[in-house]
Amino acid sequence: MTASELSAEEAVGLVRPVDAIGLGLVTATPAGLLKQLSLRRDWENLTFSGGLLLGVYDVFMHPNVHYRSSFYGAGERHYQANGADIQFVPSFFRHYGLLIQHLAPRVMMMQGSMPDANGRVSLSLYNGAHFDEFLAAGRDPDRLLIVECSPHFPRTLALEGFVNDISVEDIDVIVYTDEHPTVLTNEVGTPEDMAIADFAATFVKDGTTLQTGIGAVPNMVANALVERDGGDYGVHSEMFTDGLYALCTSGKVTNARKDVHRGKSVITFGLGSSQMYEFLNENPTIGFAPVSYVNDPSVIATNPRMVSINSALEVDLHGQIIADTIGPRQYTGVGGHMDFVEGTSLSLEHTSLICLQSTCRVNDELKSRIIGGMTPYSVVTTPRHLAGVIVTEYGFADLRGLTIRERAKAMISIAHPQFRDELTAAAELLGR
Repeated sequence: MTASELSAEEAVGLVRPVDAIGLGLVTATPAGLLKQLSLRRDWENLTFSGGLLLGVYDVFMHPNVHYRSSFYGAGERHYQANGADIQFVPSFFRHYGLLIQHLAPRVMMMQGSMPDANGRVSLSLYNGAHFDEFLAAGRDPDRLLIVECSPHFPRTLALEGFVNDISVEDIDVIVYTDEHPTVLTNEVGTPEDMAIADFAATFVKDGTTLQTGIGAVPNMVANALVERDGGDYGVHSEMFTDGLYALCTSGKVTNARKDVHRGKSVITFGLGSSQMYEFLNENPTIGFAPVSYVNDPSVIATNPRMVSINSALEVDLHGQIIADTIGPRQYTGVGGHMDFVEGTSLSLEHTSLICLQSTCRVNDELKSRIIGGMTPYSVVTTPRHLAGVIVTEYGFADLRGLTIRERAKAMISIAHPQFRDELTAAAELLGR
């Protein structure tokens, strides 16, 4: 049985007023379908499962619509600020495949490329964690798989041993749209970010395998490596960024020193510029694989000289990392942060870099992001026993192998000078 070809309006008409929908995430956001869902007003109890959806859609503001999100981005923060029923579900990125099964949505929706001559639809820019659930929904007569296809989404290739496309025979409904992949505007970065990137880049040696997270600093580190001596780098990263794209096109990424997947950059999704998306199109040097594999710490650790570059919102004197909340407010999500910190902790040749500016301004008051202790609302994203190297514009603190008091001293040395005295006082209470 092959898929039915319907308009977005007809496809959305198959969703019941009382229903549950599981969505493709990030660059798998089915924008055309969500726009059409936003035109309906007859919802009685509609629940979505998703996270880091690109764009803002009116359907989530409907009083009878509920959104269970595993990762907050600009869209989710918009819904949060404007009174939508959005609730955060804590989860690792690599556990999202299990998370979607808890909701067991009747309807699954995803974005894909146009079908090829063999009737295969590429998952395009996002492999992620929902592939098995997409197949399960398409093969279950009581469920529904709706796939939005656009000629502007690239066809991408699977890492050997995995699948990055789906047969039209496993799809219930195909909707053709003219939607383009969302382009992520890269942050320019501040002088402080540039200083952090310079410190971070010193940890990247010839033959290093890189993972970069979202944000200005990881991109700036990759761009700095383009200009520096060195190369023969590898890539093993859940997210493929414009920084990694620049590094690849500079000729400095070869993946030649890998024992596993030699010659291939291993990723789960891409998010960045239109030029980067074109680069990923049918590129045989890029292998897409599910996050359950890419983010498995034991797999991460198989790479040579693995260096992961991620950000944080606060770090305390123990090395406890807060990366997804601001006080009681949910700001982002756990994602793959802890996976790469853990994976790089499994060998002394690997390094986890957590990068953050030493301060921020809250209501025009300067606050330290190196903190003496947790508040009652603090939520630890990554525990102290996994912390590696913390980097600010004042330098880096390598916490590996240090006692609690030694960690505190190292952390104070990279804090803003204005706060070092009070942090020193707080450190007197530690390690007793």
